[in-house]
This record gives sequence, structure tokens and C-alpha cells, in this order.
Amino acid sequence: MTNFDAIVVGSGAGGGVAAALLAEAGKSVLLLERGRNLSFDAVGRDHLRNQRMPVYGHNAGPDIEGNPRTLEPDSFPIPVGRELGNLRLLRPHEPGYQNNAACVGSGTRVYAGQAWRFMPQDFRMASEYGVPEGSSLADWPISYDDLAPFYQKVEWEVGICGDHRSMTHLPAYEKPYPMPALPKHGLEALGWRSMRVPRLINSVPYNERPGCIHCQQCVGFACPADAKNGSHNTTVPRALRSGHCALRTEVMAQRLACSEGGRVVGVTTVDADGHETTFTADVVVLSCGAVETARLLLNSATSQEPSGIGNAGDHVGRHLQGHYYSGAVGLFPDIMWDGVGPGCSIATSQFNHDNDDIIGGGFLGDEDIVTPVTLWKRHYPPDAPRWGIEAKRYMRENFRRISDVIGPVQEIPTPEARVDINPDLKDRYGIPVAHLSGLAHPETVRTAAFMHERAKEWLWASGAVKVWGQPPPRYLSGGQHQAGTCRMGDDPASSVVNSFCRVHSQDNLFIADGSPHVTNGGFNPVETIMALAWRTAENIVNNW
Repeated sequence: MTNFDAIVVGSGAGGGVAAALLAEAGKSVLLLERGRNLSFDAVGRDHLRNQRMPVYGHNAGPDIEGNPRTLEPDSFPIPVGRELGNLRLLRPHEPGYQNNAACVGSGTRVYAGQAWRFMPQDFRMASEYGVPEGSSLADWPISYDDLAPFYQKVEWEVGICGDHRSMTHLPAYEKPYPMPALPKHGLEALGWRSMRVPRLINSVPYNERPGCIHCQQCVGFACPADAKNGSHNTTVPRALRSGHCALRTEVMAQRLACSEGGRVVGVTTVDADGHETTFTADVVVLSCGAVETARLLLNSATSQEPSGIGNAGDHVGRHLQGHYYSGAVGLFPDIMWDGVGPGCSIATSQFNHDNDDIIGGGFLGDEDIVTPVTLWKRHYPPDAPRWGIEAKRYMRENFRRISDVIGPVQEIPTPEARVDINPDLKDRYGIPVAHLSGLAHPETVRTAAFMHERAKEWLWASGAVKVWGQPPPRYLSGGQHQAGTCRMGDDPASSVVNSFCRVHSQDNLFIADGSPHVTNGGFNPVETIMALAWRTAENIVNNW
């Protein structure tokens, strides 16, 4: 069968939601996934090969070989990958690649599961702060109130644990979280607003799956108890149970298929053996992630849209953003880490907004995962012994006495931070690869430095005897929180999709990932991606 009512490309946070809602509405749905449906054992527990610490590779795709990208050398502060003329050639596990994952569930298979709503101010950043020179800061065409009902649907139907009463930085919830919060550690010394981290994790048995076993290794790994709620074990199974959804794995979307008049009529795919197939549908939903969705649109140029589908205003691929992470590390006289998960348990939203002379801000929390190699590579004191017996002794004595405070910074988008295609280099499927260029806006770097100082304050106030770390340098962001490359707006001249994430130039092409985000908040974006996809999919069904 090659003809369906709808095709959804990508099975991650947004794609799973779109597939489930369309299939449950009785539409025949083809869900395409470039990666495999990975078992727990296939993901593995290798501390040196995972999505969090990819020293020698990663564990959730895409394959290291055959999936390169290119990068402008000045877009990263250190040489990465290898030289390719005047560019850098990157493999998926290397810094600067902006990888998320490529498997059924995509990043939700191996994420930490932090589930934050964006704040009302995050939807009107330009109105709140003005537009800095050189930036493309803008307001969303929708508000927090437009998305709030869909946040609630995600919280209850996918499953989020937390304490809604502690979310004092948000308007009052109409309904609490369906599960109680996981345990938290104290943050009272500074008088900062604090809360337990809301998570897409079962704190108790929920939706016929068990509760968290507190193993602590959430981010970068699969859950051994299946208590972490991703699209692979929530929305994708819902879609399949409907009887109206077919899942095809290890199939790459090569380009969008269009009629002679330029209307999208389906997707042309290529499998691992190089066989091409064109699937047709009345509606196509792209959920490939901000980098790959932009790449697919740019690689699908037609005579009607020679710069790429949806790209008449030259915004496809631009405004790439993710989250700068800024923090500090401290050494304490007593044991701080008990090894009980899941990861980041306490956070403060004190600095997400209302900071003097700072645009936006971000939240801070205790570190998600600490393994010996993360201490060695990312958190090790600069004056501690680096090798030999003394280094081993230091690690043994201090591993559990070192704590990291870190969090995401709301980035200020810029049109120069972008995804383009490199027609001179093709991947294993014969498709021109993504080319990355540009840098974060200077205001983002300044905010990161501000948050670094707040992290140091937290550590000193908590009793640290030593604090170290540096604010991040300027570089091109994206990564696992990638967003912005198909921004939402009312004007086709300055945006790619409308307020329901439909591509302006097409009446049947929608996007359900982080690409439409005008700004990306100062929080992990997955709940917003799911909520926006829910709103988009309901709109498709209601207007079919």
C-alpha cells in the first residue's frame, strides 16, 4: 500500500502525537522513521557511547557512518570533525553536529524527561524586551493561553509527574499533574523560588506501566523499567493500536513529492538498500527535528518554489536555536550525591525573566546524570591531578562530593544561525547533507555569563568549599533542543508556518517538531513540542 490519508515523517515527540490523533480519528496514517525500533539492550548502558556522552559513538542513532553534516569552522570555538576544504566534516556523535537521535521515539527514547511549560512571557519576547540589533527576536502568533489546554492534555495523556502548586512562575493550573512529584533536595538558603522538576516519568504506576526505580541514568539512556514516557511507549503505540497506522522503520525521507502545480502530494523515500518509493497522501506532517525538517524542505525545491518548499521568504533553516547551558561545579565537605535518581530533582525558575539588563534568562537545576566519565571530562577541577595514582585517589575520594548546577538559557535568535544544504556532499542515501553556519547572538552569551554567576551563588550558599567553571563561549547552538528553523507567524514574508503550523505556501503540509518555535523558552522544550503538535493535529482533524 502506498496511498494513505496522512503521512507523518518522524516518530519523535511531535510526530508521535500527530500520528496518534490522526489515526484515532480514523485516518489511514503512514508513520515513517529513518531509524530502528530499538530494544533496551540495543540502546545499552555504555558510559562512553551514548547520546549524553558520545566519546566513542552514541546509542540512539543515526549511524555514525554515512550521515555527515558540514559546518563553517568559525561556528564552533574549537576544531571539530575533520577538514573538508574550508569546511569541517562532522559525524553524528561529534560536537557541532547538532544531533538529537534517530530511532522510534527519537530523542524521547533517551531524554531526561524534563517536562516544563513555557512561561507567558516566552511567547511575547519582542514585546517584553524589544528587538536587539542583529537579532530576529519576535513574538509568537499564539499565546500561553492558546497552548495551556494542550499542555494539560500532554500532562494527563502522555503522563507527567510533578507538583503544580510549586509552579508559581506560571498562571494557575486548571488541573494538577496526574502523578505526584519525585523526591527533591532542598534549596532554601538563598530564598530563591524552587520546585521539583516536572518529568515525563511515572513516579507511580500509570497507563499500565510501572513507576520509576530511581536508577538515575535517565538522560542518554533507555529506561530499564519502561517508566520514562516517550513517544515510543505512549503515542506511537496508541497510533498502532487504532488499527489505522502503519509504521515503517529504516526508511529515509528523500524529498517531498509534488504535483505539476507544486502542491505536496506525498513523500519519496529511500531504504537501506537504495530502493526508492513514493508514498502519497492528502496531508503530510513533518516531525524530523529542526535541522532535518529544514533540510527536507530545502531539498524539495520545485519550479514553483525554487528555493525550497515554504522558503519564499528565505526563512527555512534560519533562526536555528537550541539552548546554551550555563552553570558551575562545586566540591563539598560531605557526600552530595547518593546515586538515587532520576537525575535533576530540584530547580529554580527565579531567573527566567525579570533580570535587570538581561533579555529572558533560564532555569538552574542540579545535574541530571553523574558518571565517572562525566566527572572526568566535564566537571573535573582544573587544579586536580589528571592522571596516575593521585588522580585515581582524587576521583575515589571526591566523586560523590562534587555537584553540578546547570541549566538552559533562552537564546536570542538570529537569521545568520542557520541550516542550509551542501549540494557537493551527499549522505548514504544520495541526499545533499545539512550545512550549518552562524553563531549565537551576543545577548545569549551575556545571559549565559549571568546564569553562570547565579550557579556559583547557589553552590557557595549550599556549603561548597570550592567552586569552578567558566561561562560558555560563543558558538552555533541547536543540539537536542533544536528549534526555530521554520518559524511560526502570520506573515508569509517573515515566517514559514501559520499559527497552526501549516506551511504558508501549501494547504496540506504541516510541521510538528521544534521548528515552528519563534523562541525556545528557558526550559526544556519537549512539552511545548508535544502540546503544539496536539493543537496542530486537532486542527487538521477538525478541518478535514
